[in-house]
Amino acid sequence: MNESLLERIFRALHQEKVRYAVFGGVALNLHGIVRTTEDLDIFIEPSEENVQRLKLALHAVFADPAIDEISATDLLGDYPAVAYVPPDGPFHLDILTRLGEAFRFEGLETAEIEFKGTPVVVVTPRMLHRMKRDTVRPKDRLDAEELRRRFGFGEKE
Repeated sequence: MNESLLERIFRALHQEKVRYAVFGGVALNLHGIVRTTEDLDIFIEPSEENVQRLKLALHAVFADPAIDEISATDLLGDYPAVAYVPPDGPFHLDILTRLGEAFRFEGLETAEIEFKGTPVVVVTPRMLHRMKRDTVRPKDRLDAEELRRRFGFGEKE
């Protein structure tokens, strides 16, 4: 993933005061576990105001009118996830307010990590471990095992 693009996205999220938390492959990298990824996974606070701040942040990075199609109605509805694919390149953002019934923005354990001079809100290694340990995807289980090993978690932490 292009670090310059991540830097611009994180700076815009910070400047627009978006309430968010990074999870997934980018979160692993922010915690020092190198893993390639082609997307940025973020939870956002489920409010109309926060969705508007998110759209302002994305507009600051991407010249794409499709950003306006991201709606609070979608993110606050029955399927609270939106995939935003910028017009240039294979990179995309997965934006969620909850993940099934297991994880909600309000219940995430987060930490602030600096990335190239910008504060970034990321789920903690323990929370990331919880999110990945019981999934069906083999790469998530490998990530969970690496988190457990690196940070000394027990099996069910």
